[in-house]
Amino acid sequence: MHPELATRLDFVGYTAEKRALLSDARDTIQGAMGPALDRLYTQIAAHPETAKMFSGQSHVARAKQLQAEHWAHLSGAAFDADYVERVKRIGARHAQIGLTPQWYIGSYAIILDSMIESFAAMDSGPRLPFGRRKADKRFDQLRAIVTAALIDLEMSVSIYFEQEQAGRATAMASLQERETTLSGLLGAINETVDAIRTGSQEIAQASGDLSRRTEANAASLAETAASVQEMDQRLKATAQSARRTVERADGAKATVDTGRAITEQAVTAMERVSESAKGIDNVIEGLDKIAFQTRVLAMNAAVEAGRAGEAGRGFAVVADLVSALAMRAEEEAGRARDQLTATQADIVAAVGMVEKVDGALSNISGDVATVNELLSQMASDNQAQASAITEVSTTIGEMDRATQQNAAMVEETSAAAQNLAREVDKLARQANGFQDAGGAPAAAAGPSAAARATVQALGTMAF
Repeated sequence: MHPELATRLDFVGYTAEKRALLSDARDTIQGAMGPALDRLYTQIAAHPETAKMFSGQSHVARAKQLQAEHWAHLSGAAFDADYVERVKRIGARHAQIGLTPQWYIGSYAIILDSMIESFAAMDSGPRLPFGRRKADKRFDQLRAIVTAALIDLEMSVSIYFEQEQAGRATAMASLQERETTLSGLLGAINETVDAIRTGSQEIAQASGDLSRRTEANAASLAETAASVQEMDQRLKATAQSARRTVERADGAKATVDTGRAITEQAVTAMERVSESAKGIDNVIEGLDKIAFQTRVLAMNAAVEAGRAGEAGRGFAVVADLVSALAMRAEEEAGRARDQLTATQADIVAAVGMVEKVDGALSNISGDVATVNELLSQMASDNQAQASAITEVSTTIGEMDRATQQNAAMVEETSAAAQNLAREVDKLARQANGFQDAGGAPAAAAGPSAAARATVQALGTMAF
């Protein structure tokens, strides 16, 4: 037996006989422990305050195992150093996490109630006639179990309170040591609070100004995005018009080239007509010679007719007619020559005009080619500008979205700065009130912190 337990066991009258009863009931206790723990953890799961202490079924299973091991050790009635160390560890852990004994004591009540019910349901053996019945051993065993459980509970709670008292003593000692510097610390806190208040106010004002500027920039950027999109559409339309103009210029160049070919053919035809006119002139000249010779012949015939006298009178008439016809042929040949000369002059003039037209068409073809090249370059430049404007429009759209997001973030920052300023004012009032009261800060653990610590600790210990 551990020395620390001697006084406790002696005070409650826990004799060796009762320890033997507890040890004899060990198998029965372990048999009843399964239903008792099932009942306990069913109750734990049914209450939100206790259910949140466990993260899942594996956590519950681990707690059940530790509970069963602890009760198995307790029912052995050894009360040795291992048992004392186990109880101290459990009590210290409860004090460390700030767990109140409420749930620990309540679990003992549920387990003992379930165990008593299990013992009561057991068969106590054959009944003896009245007056010969012996005392039921189960009753003595239950008394031993309850006493042992209360001793176990008392040790855990005592250690819990000892730990709490030791913690309070340490805290008070630490507080007394720091009372001399508390005033200076509060003064420094007040100075820091003033600096933070000033900074938070400046941040809030700057955030407000930045928010307004950002909103204005966002509006301007949205207008710029709309203008760039309109410019993009116009440039695309201009590029399409330039392409259509290039196509028409290509058609005009083809038409001019066709006209030049036709003029060249016309010049060739006129040159052939000019050559043919030269041949006609030769024919007219031959006709003129024939008419002259015919007229000479007619004159000779007339002379011979005169010599013949009366016999040659009819022949003289014919000679006159032939002479007249020759003169008329000479006149017609002269007019044909004059007409041919005029025609040749007109052909030469027409050839000159056609050559001028060909030259003009050649110049037009060159100009059209130059215009076509310029329009092609313009179309290519417009297409490149349209692509660049499209990229700029996309970039501006992204900048617009980013600016809108920045504006929202600036508004949130401004609101946060204003909240910070309010919190700083609240902190300043609390610090001033604390300093005026001359008190010391009291340590208090919130329920949420205790609950979180409980959840973390319960997986490694039994109640």
